[in-house]
Amino acid sequence: MLTNKLNHPFHMVDYSPWPLTGAIGAMVLTSGLTKWFHLFNINLFIIGFMITLLTMIQWWRDVIRESTYQGLHTEFVSNGLRWGMILFISSEILFFMSFFWAFFSSSLAPTIEIGMLWPPMGIKPFNPMQIPLINTAILLSSGVTVTWAHYSLMESNHTQAIQSLFFTILLGMYFSMLQAYEYWEAPFTIADAIYGSTFFVATGFHGLHVIIGSIFLSTCLIRHMMNQFSPNHHFGFEAAAWYWHFVDVVWLFLYISIYWWGN
Repeated sequence: MLTNKLNHPFHMVDYSPWPLTGAIGAMVLTSGLTKWFHLFNINLFIIGFMITLLTMIQWWRDVIRESTYQGLHTEFVSNGLRWGMILFISSEILFFMSFFWAFFSSSLAPTIEIGMLWPPMGIKPFNPMQIPLINTAILLSSGVTVTWAHYSLMESNHTQAIQSLFFTILLGMYFSMLQAYEYWEAPFTIADAIYGSTFFVATGFHGLHVIIGSIFLSTCLIRHMMNQFSPNHHFGFEAAAWYWHFVDVVWLFLYISIYWWGN
């Protein structure tokens, strides 16, 4: 039954293969990770990654078609999507809380196995006044530019919205490059006691979120250049902006707790 012939504000999704291919991709991806770690063979991981990536591209392509060209995302549906994004970001907050819990549990009560010291003996932490401070300034600046983009979109200023989105993406890429350089020059590894584990897991997952957010904003930039956003209908960009602000706030907690206080 066609959804656009029903007299209600809901969007009854048509039959789609993407949930099935997404589940298959996730299963192959995690199996490939296990094979990579134990047998040092990356082939299955690459296959799973490609299945997942293609599913994501085609699934979101369908969502963009439904919202932009078919008019199926009514105000009622948009509100549901907003609540979905709020719940997703809430789950991400709890995800990072587990890392902070592990860090503070280990740093406030260091065990005898690490010499009852924090940082553990032999660990040389990063100077928080060098690359971490630069990255903090970069992410705070990107929060300003993404807000500028949102304001420009609301004011129908097409050019400034493009410029500010471009600067936000550029700052996100610069952040990722500096963090990669920091990892390359790190005087400790993820295997160096609980300090190395908590540091690389927490900052690594945050770096992954920065990369995902940059892709999210890049998609929004392309869509905006194709005139798919309007002052009254741009939840795709709003979701990206919320996600980016979440990434900014998490980094502030990471910088204050792990880089500065944990030093």
